[in-house]
Amino acid sequence: MTSPSGEAAVKILGQAPETSFKVKLILMKKIYHLAACNTCQRIINELQLPAGFELQEIKTQPMTETQVDQMRSLAGSYESLFSKRAQLYKQRNLKEQHLSEDDFKDLILEHYTFLKRPVIIIGDQIFVGNSKKVVEAAKQAIHP
Repeated sequence: MTSPSGEAAVKILGQAPETSFKVKLILMKKIYHLAACNTCQRIINELQLPAGFELQEIKTQPMTETQVDQMRSLAGSYESLFSKRAQLYKQRNLKEQHLSEDDFKDLILEHYTFLKRPVIIIGDQIFVGNSKKVVEAAKQAIHP
């Protein structure tokens, strides 16, 4: 039996512990979202998710550093995961600051609103945000 994180699959596949991260990514079907976000909910409904997807509501179940690092490894940067439309971004006048990759990571971990959402992970593919192009690509990955 496999846990949602895919840990049991490591034993089944006989992989060494250092390769477990890669095995977990191959098995992962996950969406990071906000339940109160109408756009996230509309997209989740539109995707017509098959069984096996894990939904993580990031306000009630905060992301871990490991999860954010996994997202970054797929997306290529923390900045690509960062929402510059967040109210706190404007309130803190962050646009006027030169933010490093570490700053983007720290801000995402500090408050869920800084994550561009939804974040959809399907194996080794990641889809970040709510643009029509991103949502359509996620649909194609889910329903090839």
